[in-house]
Amino acid sequence: MFMSQMQTRKKLIVIGGGAAGFFCAINAAKLNSLLDVVILEKSSKVLTKVKVSGGGRCNVTHASFEINDMLDAYPRGKHFMRKELHQFSTKDTIEWFRERGVELKVESDGRIFPVSNQSQTIIDCFLQEINQYNVRVVYNKELSSIRKMANGFELTFKNSEERISGIDFICIATGGFPKLESFRFLMDVGVDVEPPVPSLFTFNIADKQLHALMGVSASQALVKLPACKLEQRGPVLITHWGLSGPAVLKLSSYAARDLQKLDYTFDAIVNWCPAFNESSMLEKLKAEKSLQRGLIGTKNIFSLTARLWEYLLLKSDIDPACSWQEIQQKKLVQLSKNICSDHYQVRGKTTFKEEFVTAGGVKLNEIDPLSMQSRKIPGLFFAGEIIDIDGITGGYNFQHAWSSGMVAARAISSQLQL
Repeated sequence: MFMSQMQTRKKLIVIGGGAAGFFCAINAAKLNSLLDVVILEKSSKVLTKVKVSGGGRCNVTHASFEINDMLDAYPRGKHFMRKELHQFSTKDTIEWFRERGVELKVESDGRIFPVSNQSQTIIDCFLQEINQYNVRVVYNKELSSIRKMANGFELTFKNSEERISGIDFICIATGGFPKLESFRFLMDVGVDVEPPVPSLFTFNIADKQLHALMGVSASQALVKLPACKLEQRGPVLITHWGLSGPAVLKLSSYAARDLQKLDYTFDAIVNWCPAFNESSMLEKLKAEKSLQRGLIGTKNIFSLTARLWEYLLLKSDIDPACSWQEIQQKKLVQLSKNICSDHYQVRGKTTFKEEFVTAGGVKLNEIDPLSMQSRKIPGLFFAGEIIDIDGITGGYNFQHAWSSGMVAARAISSQLQL
C-alpha cells in the first residue's frame, strides 16, 4: 500500500466565504491532497465584496510592483504587510490569475481589473477552482464558538445545536466586524482584538449650495484635516451629502481612529487650486483683474469646472455676471480665501458605496506573519480583514486578502507530509 493511502486525511475549516477565505481554501486544497477543505459561510451568498467591488468590475490589486511603494497604502499594519508581500506579491497575484486564464489590465490610476471588466470573471475562476479541488461550501452557518479539544477543534453555531469536532485546522476569514462584540468567539479563546472603527468613508456636510453641485469633481485638490494634522492631495468629488473622491477616502482611512474619537465632527479645509496659497492666489487674481476684459463668470482661469467656479464666486459674494474690472479688492481677498482655504464643517460620515472597511481586528502580535498562525493556539490561522490591517481604496485590501490567504494555505499544507 502506498504511504499516502495509509495516511489519515486532515480537516481544514475556513470560516468565511469571501476573498481571503476562498483564496486560502483553494490553495490549501491544491497544495495538499490530504486535506478535506470546507468553507462555512454565515449567509446564503459567497464572494459578495468581490461581486460589487470596483463598481462591479472587481479591483483585484494595484500596480505597485515595489513592496515599499505598496506599503504606503496601508495606514495600519505595514510592517506585517511587508512580510506578507515578500511571500505573495502583486506580481504573484497577477500570475496566479493568468495561469487560470484570467487576464488582468492596469488602468491609468494604477488599479488592476480583469480585462472582461466583470467581477463575475473572478468569481467564476474561484468556483471552478473549488470544484477542481473538491472544496465544499456550506451556507447559512454562522460560527458561535471555538474550543480546542484533545482531538482538534470543536465548533458550535448560532441558532443551532450542531457541533463539528475533530477539526485539525481552522482559518478565520470572516472579514471585519463593525462592533467589538462580534469578535467574542475569538476573545473567548484568548485572542486579543483591536476594537474596530470604520475606514473608507465620505464626509457629510450640511451645505445645500454644495449639494447642488452633486457630480462635480476637481481633478487635483488638497484636503486638510486640521484636527488630525493630516492632508491629502488628489481628486475630490462633490456628492449630494458632502465630499467624496480618492483624496477624501484616503484621509478617512489614515485618520480612521482620530475621526472616530472626534465622533465624526470636525473641520475640513479644501484648496481647489493647490498650486496656489491664499497670498499667491490673491496676487494672481489682482493680475487677472488688470488683464481680463470679459465677465468673471465666463473667464475661469483655473481649469475648474464652470459650476464649481460659479459656486466659489457666489460664496465670495461676487455676481458671475460682473466684469473683472468691477470686482472690489475685498471680494478678491474673499475669493482667494474660498479657492485656497475653503472651509467646511463635517458632521458625520457615509460608507463609500460597497467598500465597507474596518480598521481593527486581531492584533498583529497575536499572529506569526510567516504562517498567519495564532501564536497562542496552534492550528488556528487568520486571513484577510479579520486581521488588524487595512488599506486605502484601490485594490490594496484585496491584495492583503490574497497574500494572507496564500501564506495561511502554504503553512497549513506544509504541516502535512505527503
